[in-house]
Amino acid sequence: MNSYILLWLEGPLQSWGDSSKYGPRRTLSFPTKSAIYGILLAAMGAKGPQEELLATLNQCAQTVVSFSQSSLLIDYHMVGSGYDERDPWQRLCIPKKQDGKPAVGGGSKITYRYYLEDAKFAVIQELQEELLEPVIKGLKCPVYGPSLGRKSSVPTEFIYQGTYDTEESAIRGAEQLAEVKNLTSVFRIREGVFEEGENRVLSDVPLRFGLHKRYGERRINIVHG
Repeated sequence: MNSYILLWLEGPLQSWGDSSKYGPRRTLSFPTKSAIYGILLAAMGAKGPQEELLATLNQCAQTVVSFSQSSLLIDYHMVGSGYDERDPWQRLCIPKKQDGKPAVGGGSKITYRYYLEDAKFAVIQELQEELLEPVIKGLKCPVYGPSLGRKSSVPTEFIYQGTYDTEESAIRGAEQLAEVKNLTSVFRIREGVFEEGENRVLSDVPLRFGLHKRYGERRINIVHG
């Protein structure tokens, strides 16, 4: 019988991008499935592709509840600028082409990083029995420290907030925690297609991590209130 763990994601800055191919690194208004699984695997110390583990996790349901009206912060970045090529250590920080050779113009690049400010999310993650203990152990004593979308975005609340027998009881647990924090539900992300709310397709189902990442699609529904 599967169980449901309650994860609480809270911090001054969060960023949940579904694409990193372009200069602007945008964020969705909620955590992606791949990001949540990244937090779990990092906590467990599971490195590399992890295709088998991800295939097991992808059989499980995931629900996200937002408990904040977050504002958007846009951070201007200049990557690879201001380094002295004559210094061997600074030269390592200058972006290179794929073959390792210097880029035309020195490799400096302007990017814009998007963040959610003061966001608070509850994630209800279904887990098979064989994964429950290692995941909880990892979240309580992580091998690699958790981050909320980017390494610089650290959580300000314990992520693991309990285990429940049903999704409904886990959601009630999230609502009770939110009540203590004087928060109310803003919107909910559930998997599948429904008549109520907004239906979308996301390419955020991780099939393989590591150097050669691969993702699949899923349908989600966003319902407010």
